[in-house]
Amino acid sequence: MNEFLSFTVIGIVTGAAYAIAASGLVVTYTTSGVFNIAHGAIGMVFAYLFWQLTIAWHWPILLSALAIILVFAPIAGAVIEITLVRRTYGQGLAVSLVMTIALLVLLLFVAYWAWGGQVRAAPSFFGHSGWHLTSKVFVSWHETVTILAAGGLAVFLRLLLYRTRVGMAMRAVVDNRSLAALNGARPAWLGTFSWALGASTAALAGILIAPVLDDLSVLALTFLVIYAYGAAILGRLRNLPLTFLGALILGLAYSYMVGYLPQNSFFDSTPIQGLRLSLPVVMLFIVLLVIRQDTIEGGRVRAWRESVEVPPFLRSAAVGVALVVAMAVSVSFLAAGDIVDVGQGVAYGIIVLSLVPLAGWGGQVSLCQMTFAGLGAFAMFHVGGGSFWGLFAAMGLAGVVGALVALPALRLRGLYLALATFAFALAMDNMFFPSSVAFTYGGTVHVNRPGFLGLHFHSNASFVIFLTVVFVLLAVGLLALRRGPFGRLLLAMKDSEAACVTLGASLTRTKLAVFTLSAAIAGLGGALLGAMITQAGSTDFAAEASLPILLLAVIGGMATTSGAFLAGMSYALTGTKLQALVPSVPNLPYALTGLAGVGVGMNPDGAVPTAVRKFRELFPTRQPSEVIELPEAVELERAGLSLDGAVAMAGSGGPGAAVPSRARAAGEPTPPSGTPVPSRAIGQA
Repeated sequence: MNEFLSFTVIGIVTGAAYAIAASGLVVTYTTSGVFNIAHGAIGMVFAYLFWQLTIAWHWPILLSALAIILVFAPIAGAVIEITLVRRTYGQGLAVSLVMTIALLVLLLFVAYWAWGGQVRAAPSFFGHSGWHLTSKVFVSWHETVTILAAGGLAVFLRLLLYRTRVGMAMRAVVDNRSLAALNGARPAWLGTFSWALGASTAALAGILIAPVLDDLSVLALTFLVIYAYGAAILGRLRNLPLTFLGALILGLAYSYMVGYLPQNSFFDSTPIQGLRLSLPVVMLFIVLLVIRQDTIEGGRVRAWRESVEVPPFLRSAAVGVALVVAMAVSVSFLAAGDIVDVGQGVAYGIIVLSLVPLAGWGGQVSLCQMTFAGLGAFAMFHVGGGSFWGLFAAMGLAGVVGALVALPALRLRGLYLALATFAFALAMDNMFFPSSVAFTYGGTVHVNRPGFLGLHFHSNASFVIFLTVVFVLLAVGLLALRRGPFGRLLLAMKDSEAACVTLGASLTRTKLAVFTLSAAIAGLGGALLGAMITQAGSTDFAAEASLPILLLAVIGGMATTSGAFLAGMSYALTGTKLQALVPSVPNLPYALTGLAGVGVGMNPDGAVPTAVRKFRELFPTRQPSEVIELPEAVELERAGLSLDGAVAMAGSGGPGAAVPSRARAAGEPTPPSGTPVPSRAIGQA
């Protein structure tokens, strides 16, 4: 009985800490519609600040906690909403997620710069003193404070959101900001207030969770809050009572699993130990599959779409050939270490390229691309052996797993889909990659480079050229796919899934196909990355590595293949070259990457499309319009109507209306029926 009570107390304390963290996520999402990936990083920074005030500067512990929760954290949350989050409203899920990922990276830089990232002893309320529930069950006062704080926060938030005018306005803003404003609400002020409140709850969670971990750790605190996602999703990011109930269930289940699973060789194996660690994300995945989806979001047409032009085949092929030639010339002048860095950049570019059809064109945000890349490296290590067939094995394994992940996630979309893929990545981190079946945890395995038609790429320079050729072939192939029916279907699905279903499109097959294709490309990139550096390890493909991959993809231009190349090169080179240039600033790449991600709110198209647009504004050229035969014009001709007649009917409500076409309004002669119509003119009309 005493043992059961001990595990129950531990579970309740853990669940209370998760509930505090999850409630902050609910508050910010309920009022702004933005899911804050950086919620744990905010709590981590303020946990370190709590240590700074109490241990380093000797402030009273209660005064330090009140100053952080009531002053510093709300100010920080308000500044974040005004300067960063407000720019992402209405710009799509990928942009809003990238903005919070950029904030996470910036906060990591702040922690490393201010405190050196060192593990420090976490201060706790009332030290190690406490009270006895029974003669053998001891409860510390810090654990008691955690439970009471969770209960008090639940009551406060419930009263605020459901018993006050401010709270009701906060809940109305996320559904329709314009309509809420017409009814007297102030969306801008409410968003600022909610993020201030969310930052306070994150700070409280960080202060209370840190002693549970025994020590302050930058990464541990930042990503521990991920385990609270399951509780927040159980409440559909809206229902606080269900959120607290989910957190309690999560904490108790984890405590009982640790306490009562048999201790033997089987249950101590890496997969079973990983299952214990993965219980929160497994719960998250199950909840995502069972919970009812929000239907209204699927019926809305996106108000913003990336302005990206798809080049014709000859132009894309010519640019690809030029890139291969430029790379071949460049590697002949680079030092040995620089060649390896460039090769890694091209390999990362292939991994980023996997997001172009999935997220850039299809609007399906995935946060597990590095996991698929790890599966590709795993297949290359076990099957490759210097054979070119290892690359096909990498694509096949990653593609099959991608399809298996997509099958249960077919009913998910938007944020729920992104979180489901991230849960899968976290589970793989705990259960598969650390096992001896895959790699050696903390160690590396040798990955051979493939040969092709008698060619062997033993030198780094030759393999970099081979990587560039692979990237170009994939990019040209994807652009050809984009110009076809499947590419147009992906764009339509991104605009409105409900409209696609209404028109008879099969989104099930479309999602399954694009997930399989994306995972296969990521697996190929992972295999080539391992072959480039001739080694691979479990830590190389961690789940958190998928976050900067998405961040850089959006920065470069998620819907462009050239943006993927830029993103891959940036990912590989910023960590080595920039840090070498400024060694006095630790973790400088975190700061620069985060600042670049912050700029996404001002420029959601990405760097490459923006650069092309600016270039054309500076050097305008008149390009001939591509002439195509419109199937609609042929059908209208058969029905005895010209295209201009159809336009006139649409404009006036019936046949015979004398509405001049754009061509006639400009003084140009009307083309005869059946004449091919320039696509550019149709696009303008």
